Amino acid sequence: MQEITLKTDRKTQLIEITDLVREALGETNGAAAALVYVPHTTAGVTINERIDPELVDDLENAFHHVVSDEWEWKHDDADGPNAPSHARASLASSPQVLIPLREGGLGLGTYQGIFFCEFDGPRQRKVYVTTLQ
Repeated sequence: MQEITLKTDRKTQLIEITDLVREALGETNGAAAALVYVPHTTAGVTINERIDPELVDDLENAFHHVVSDEWEWKHDDADGPNAPSHARASLASSPQVLIPLREGGLGLGTYQGIFFCEFDGPRQRKVYVTTLQ
């Protein structure tokens, strides 16, 4: 298993990590798939279009409209109330994506990219990458 470390700059932020995942995979040695996993409850990973950078802004904005910080939230932790971050992570992404490997590389579509989804930043985060036989 390889580990990618990220530093996010904003409360809600999508960061394309496709090339970082490719680097972490290295030689795939006949593996069938790559597992990209985020070990955080207020973050996730998703696959979406990577061609238009304005789409990332649109998605970040959508997360704020789908789950409002202004709602009455009960959950609180040492860093302050972050229930909206947990809700966004649960609704908008998954802690992992499984990507088939094709000819030794990621089997993504032409426009697809892998995005780390931050919902409780800024923070330092980890992403684990491994291959499955």
